[in-house]
Amino acid sequence: MAINTTDLNARLFGKADKRRATNVVEAQKAAQDKAAVIELAVAGEDTVAFELIKVNADKVRQQTQVFAENAREQAFLNEHALADILTTLKERGQQYPAVGRWLDDGRIEVLDGSRRRMSCILAEKDFLIYVAKGINSEHAKFLSDVANAHKPLSLYERGKEMQLLLEQGKVDDQKELAKYCQCSEALVSGALKAASLPMELLMAYPSVSELGRPTIVKLHRLYYGLTQPDQQQLISQLSANDAPLWQTINVQGIARITREVTVVLEDMGETIKPRVVVEKPKQQELIKGKVSFLRDEDKLQLKMKKLSSKQVDDILAYIGDYLK
Repeated sequence: MAINTTDLNARLFGKADKRRATNVVEAQKAAQDKAAVIELAVAGEDTVAFELIKVNADKVRQQTQVFAENAREQAFLNEHALADILTTLKERGQQYPAVGRWLDDGRIEVLDGSRRRMSCILAEKDFLIYVAKGINSEHAKFLSDVANAHKPLSLYERGKEMQLLLEQGKVDDQKELAKYCQCSEALVSGALKAASLPMELLMAYPSVSELGRPTIVKLHRLYYGLTQPDQQQLISQLSANDAPLWQTINVQGIARITREVTVVLEDMGETIKPRVVVEKPKQQELIKGKVSFLRDEDKLQLKMKKLSSKQVDDILAYIGDYLK
């Protein structure tokens, strides 16, 4: 079930002054007021004190990093993918602090808030994050997974998670994956197709999270319809420019840009491997107005008109005897 940002923070954060929140309103207020210290019972277990840290805008990239097991692909986070929060952040600053843990080298690992982190980098705003010590990997993964429930993962990201489930042996096939993930087999198929595509191909789009199954199926057919050298040629062409393909498209709106990118990619694929036009066999006339035939390799279709019953019987008998 999707969880919005407000509810997510309400679940994660306790009240300031090291007192537990007793209701949703108190929990929301602790985060909204940017309390200096809050308490968080991670996964309902040990209570940990988190301190509010402000990372200066010009230091966010250097002083923070995203949790390696975060299911969200950081390479996809651009101004289009972050449009839902970037405008507000530019105008009013960060509304809710992120959550992270201290690393041994003094930097901060972001567990909840990778989209807010990148938005602060793009908007050149200070980054607010609650940070604690002593968060183990299991609890870090819990915080990261709960946070990702707020903004649905792309088909690619879901596919990567599904691939991992298959590799770990937790499920045997796509049918079991659908049951495990509580989704349709069609969605599983689309997600796995997306996960099998190279990053360079997906990053040609402004927002990978906007790519639905029809587009993914087209891309999969296009890419895997090429030989390996041709695949490499396509990727080389996409990587040759400093700017991603979507930035070269002269239209407005994510939906329109997405459609245009797909058209350009299909054209690139056809340039690399032109479609082979196979001429369909044509019907030929044997006896004008009475007998015509269509020959397609080892197949033959006869079309006869104006035949008597005896002629039909004789012809069928002849064919039956000849092809025994």
